[in-house]
Amino acid sequence: MTSDGTYRPLADRLRPQSLDEYVGQSHLLGVGAPLRRALESGRPHSMILWGPPGTGKTTLARLVANGAKAEFIALSAVLAGIKDIRAVVEQARSLRGTRDTVLFLDEVHRFNKSQQDTFLPYVEDGTLIFVGATTENPSFEVNNALLSRARVYVLKSIDAADLGKLLDRALTDHERGLGELNLQIDAAARELLLAAADGDARRMLNLLETAADLSSPDAGSVQDEGSLPSAGRRLDTDTMRAVIGSTYVRFDKGGENFYDQISALHKSVRGSDPDAALYWLCRMLAGGCDPMYIARRALRMASEDIGNADPRALTMALEACAVYERLGSPEGELAIAQAVVFMACAAKSNAVYSAYQAATADATNLGSLEVPLHLRNAPTRLMNEIGYGKGYRYAHDEPGGHAAGERYLPDEMPDRRYYVPVPRGLEIKIGEALNARRERDRQARGAGGT
Repeated sequence: MTSDGTYRPLADRLRPQSLDEYVGQSHLLGVGAPLRRALESGRPHSMILWGPPGTGKTTLARLVANGAKAEFIALSAVLAGIKDIRAVVEQARSLRGTRDTVLFLDEVHRFNKSQQDTFLPYVEDGTLIFVGATTENPSFEVNNALLSRARVYVLKSIDAADLGKLLDRALTDHERGLGELNLQIDAAARELLLAAADGDARRMLNLLETAADLSSPDAGSVQDEGSLPSAGRRLDTDTMRAVIGSTYVRFDKGGENFYDQISALHKSVRGSDPDAALYWLCRMLAGGCDPMYIARRALRMASEDIGNADPRALTMALEACAVYERLGSPEGELAIAQAVVFMACAAKSNAVYSAYQAATADATNLGSLEVPLHLRNAPTRLMNEIGYGKGYRYAHDEPGGHAAGERYLPDEMPDRRYYVPVPRGLEIKIGEALNARRERDRQARGAGGT
């Protein structure tokens, strides 16, 4: 409770009032760091703060305004519209000449293009100092025009050491924190809390506040030797587990974090690291990702990165999809894990993927080349009379099942070699067989062929 009896969450009460109270983001706020210099200069610029939840974006925006002794106006793109922006502009115009105005727009990525364009002229002419906050990649979510007028600062998740400092402040601060409770937290409970925060300071403080309400009186706590037990409280691991509930792992379905993690999974498989692949798989599952999405991506990995070096990978990925559809969670997820580990360990080849890309480019760029007559079927007499199928050699009737020297590309098209097997896995033998056939083709066509 505040002095007037109204309730304010612990996270709001402990919001830093100065740079000295701010924890984390040393890469931006350390001595000589770019954002610190901007704040200390008293002449801030427009900026976009990009980072995960609970990393201090709103607090930094307030510190920007405080450092410049500017009017601070906060809006949320979830609730605000163009009308609200215009009202802020009018207020800023009325203050111009006496003090600057900092417009803080939370969740700026929620504004569409026309809404973002609304305040561009006022950022350009200095009416507003714009500070936007987003958890999404601004490269995709913020207009280029706005990006060109604002510097982007990337905030990182708060590490355990900095979260620990904030936790200690919350436990000992008598005016804004929980100091008056004399709350003692067990070491194991402390570790649980820091892990559950997952780099999110606001989440940690919210969990701490809830746990403090459920904590037990600590009859053994004393203030001085020989004194009566204090009116302190103790927070143990059982209480902390009950408050935390299921483990929290940051995962934004369809957002930046989602695509970063599936990229990490794919690259771990490609890099033949089964342990990393399994970790990222479990991270995504723990965060609530649809297992079938991962199973479908595994099908792509099997064709793109393993291909004919080990065709069993595609079969295993297909079977993992079928097993999950039949069993569901959690049993079916093990089949997906099995497929992912197998693919990470399998021989790798992107030869089919590369060949497909090259053939697609030719098919698109070379126009509608005619199918050679000898490759066409002749189901009617007329077709037969005009030469459809004439001269076609039936490969099964040729020595070794190979019509040496025969050509299957359009007549106007030069020879191509899209598929180049890698010297790994089954493609070693495929490559040897193809080389032997190409040599027979060369000899049948005469020297100089490919």
